[in-house]
Amino acid sequence: MKLVLASNSPRRRELLAGLGYPYEVRVLEGIDESYPENLRGNEIASYISKAKADAYKELIASDELIITADTIVCLDERVLGKPSDEAEAISMLHSLSGRTHQVYTGVTLTTIQHQTSFVSCTDVTFAHLSDEEIQHYVSHFRPYDKAGGYGIQEWIGYVGVRRIEGSYFNVMGLPVQRLYTELKRLGI
Repeated sequence: MKLVLASNSPRRRELLAGLGYPYEVRVLEGIDESYPENLRGNEIASYISKAKADAYKELIASDELIITADTIVCLDERVLGKPSDEAEAISMLHSLSGRTHQVYTGVTLTTIQHQTSFVSCTDVTFAHLSDEEIQHYVSHFRPYDKAGGYGIQEWIGYVGVRRIEGSYFNVMGLPVQRLYTELKRLGI
């Protein structure tokens, strides 16, 4: 089977490459990432990863497996998406400061004959972040492409993350250990 990563994320590309599998990247623009309001946390990540997979169904060759994923950050069951600007990123980081939140990544593996999905959850606890630390991070790293307004692999993760329970790589956007297990189970 040829692996196809259906993602624009440089972090997902890096993480999948770390597993040592050859793969190609295929990206469709304009996939609807909205979800029903009644969904929560892990349900949202799963729903969106499946919706992304459905967008590729017509394009899958018989020898391909498409990997789609979606990562969301939840604080008290409130979804913190990608911030649209500096003010929203600062607000998100203030809300995460000194608190524990959940990061959910839904992954869907799709072939012509088969589809399977799973969700990985990681609890992330931030230390208290000062206004100066938050401003420094947002000004220098501009985390507008990251759910929750931060990248754990960046400066804010070094100085602000006090504890994680679960997969570190899940917080980066792809739970590679679980993905590896699923790919092995599928004979890849």
